[in-house]
Amino acid sequence: MIFIDNEGNTDPKLNLALEEYALRNFDASTDYLLFYINKPSIIIGRNQNTLEEINQEYIDANNIEVVRRISGGGAVYHDLGNLNFSFITNHDGKSISNFKKFTAPVIRVLNAMGVTAELKGRNDILVDEKKISGTAQFSTGKRMISHGTLLFDTDMGEVSKALQVKMSKIQSKGHKSVRSRVANISEFLKTPITMDDFKQQLLNGLFEAREHFEIHKLTEAEWNAVHQLKAEKYDLWEWNYGRSPKFNIQRSKRFAIGEIDLRIFVEKGLISEFKVFGDFFGRQPISDLETLLIGVPYDKNEISKKLEGVVVENYFGKLEKLDFINLVYGND
Repeated sequence: MIFIDNEGNTDPKLNLALEEYALRNFDASTDYLLFYINKPSIIIGRNQNTLEEINQEYIDANNIEVVRRISGGGAVYHDLGNLNFSFITNHDGKSISNFKKFTAPVIRVLNAMGVTAELKGRNDILVDEKKISGTAQFSTGKRMISHGTLLFDTDMGEVSKALQVKMSKIQSKGHKSVRSRVANISEFLKTPITMDDFKQQLLNGLFEAREHFEIHKLTEAEWNAVHQLKAEKYDLWEWNYGRSPKFNIQRSKRFAIGEIDLRIFVEKGLISEFKVFGDFFGRQPISDLETLLIGVPYDKNEISKKLEGVVVENYFGKLEKLDFINLVYGND
């Protein structure tokens, strides 16, 4: 495994562009590890409706950036007290949705520091039932990223102010506020350390089997390509905000795999727009499923026929096809 040096950049758009560029362009025979720290920002999951996840007025007033990532899952708040890690590996067909595989080495290092961390739920690392990390994944088919946050010394007050937490999520977790569920790793350390110390200890722990590990420093040409990707994708309003559709039917439900929120526009009995939002994780682009249902009569039998042969789990994880059909067209 080779460590990618991001040269201390804290621009979330640049760091996400670097992560995607490495995924798609670095040597496919090698595993990579990337660390990055972002200035105050909200990172939106690939399938989420941005405007419904954030407190736009607060974000504007406090110069907080909003950036969409390529992986699924929910919106998270980043600041200079949050360390992000990203494993870039081959996709072997078994690793997608296997969060345990990629969180295990991080948990091992945290335990060695005296932090009794464990993986719980879909994709969270907890200490004393408080979340210190959330993880997500994305696959190109051949390569994949498994990345996550590590709340080291984040300003927790900003988390609830910048994010609009949906009541469905609060109720499903059985807690009244986000603040009661999250904590900083620094709270569990017996001896205080700086972020730089934490980062170095984590890095040393992840590479403990080797005396020396290789560091990849990007060439000028590689950095130019990363900046180009940032300009063509991560800087654009269309990428970060632009999925909000017109709709005359909204149907949403929280499942074990996460929330699915459908926005459907029906004209003259036919589905003319179909958008899926949520914090679920899937192997295939949700846009494929959205496109499939365009032009289909808004009728349960017709929708069921259109979905014959479609493996719904590829888009959402472990979800029964009938549950999805009933959400598209069923009793409230």
